[in-house]
Amino acid sequence: MIKDLISPEELILSVETSGRNGSVALGRGGQVVQEVLFSAPLKHSAELFAVTVTMLKSQGLNASDIKQVYISYGPGSFTGLRIAVTVAKMYSFANKTRIVPVNTLDSIAANALIAVKDGIVPPSRVAAILDAKRGQFFAAVFNIKNAKIIRTSEDMLITAAEFVEKFASPDQPTWLLGEGLVYYKENFKSSGFEILNEKYWPANAANVLHLGWEQAAKGDFIDPYVLVPHYVRGPEAVAKTGMTPLREI
Repeated sequence: MIKDLISPEELILSVETSGRNGSVALGRGGQVVQEVLFSAPLKHSAELFAVTVTMLKSQGLNASDIKQVYISYGPGSFTGLRIAVTVAKMYSFANKTRIVPVNTLDSIAANALIAVKDGIVPPSRVAAILDAKRGQFFAAVFNIKNAKIIRTSEDMLITAAEFVEKFASPDQPTWLLGEGLVYYKENFKSSGFEILNEKYWPANAANVLHLGWEQAAKGDFIDPYVLVPHYVRGPEAVAKTGMTPLREI
């Protein structure tokens, strides 16, 4: 039970710095109290602390009131992920704040539910895509069912051509979203794929907070000493379709 693990009154700081567009949010009980997007892309290091302080002051709070920190810990930008991990460790070491790491692709996929709320009729599947550089992409595939996003693949490190070959199917339409489409959406155009409006592409702190709360309810906190960014490189990468048991997000 949530009440046995965490208090709904505990103040949560949620940090999203994994991609181009950063944001932070404050919340309680899994609900967003306030969210602020950074003023421009790639402003993470310049604005994160100032925005957080301003948000706290606007709520009559200070940093010592933060009891939990949820971060988007990857896959994503090398620098951005390190910023989030460093912030989480800082709060933990200073205030014994508990940390929840949220998978970035899960957070992006959750934008599909926002599209559904906006009245867009969903297909049965959604894929989150991020630019991994060197002609590769981080990607994960999810089913959409009963207003739930259900993960059906591991995180993959894959080329656009490989992804299209494996997942493009007129028999199973798939929404595509994520900042990996910013410069490369033409590479993913294929029968059976629908590229969602770009407003649904970025990860955001609100989604990180909602997903982090669900993880916290299960006791999925992480020791700051072992917390590292989830880069999906080397032996951790799943270059092919490593399917896992279904998991709801």
